[in-house]
Amino acid sequence: MPNASKLTIVLVEDDQATIDALRVRFVKEGFRVIRAKNGVEGLRKIERERPDIILLDLVMPVMDGLTMLEKLRATPWGEALPVIVLTNWSEVEKIEHALRGGVYDYLVKTDWTLDAVVRKVKDRLNAP
Repeated sequence: MPNASKLTIVLVEDDQATIDALRVRFVKEGFRVIRAKNGVEGLRKIERERPDIILLDLVMPVMDGLTMLEKLRATPWGEALPVIVLTNWSEVEKIEHALRGGVYDYLVKTDWTLDAVVRKVKDRLNAP
């Protein structure tokens, strides 16, 4: 079973309060957290860092999360990378689009807690 301290998360999110809350919690859990504020920056950091998992917002400036997900899945290094979507979008068509893009889970921000996000990430990565 992997040790969380050796696992890297790229958090692609433009809301600073969400970034701060997730970063603090995941660092406390022993993860390495890399932040990106839009899809363009996210793809660049994901390619460079080759993380274990991505937490991805869908509504962002410059490049939205669905576009980033499509570009990620078109690369050999990103086609199977685990992605958990964290977003305010709860429309069925957006959820279906993300699920077709191969996301592990789709969490609407108003419906999740930090504990739930940590649990989802650890479950997906088989981390303690």
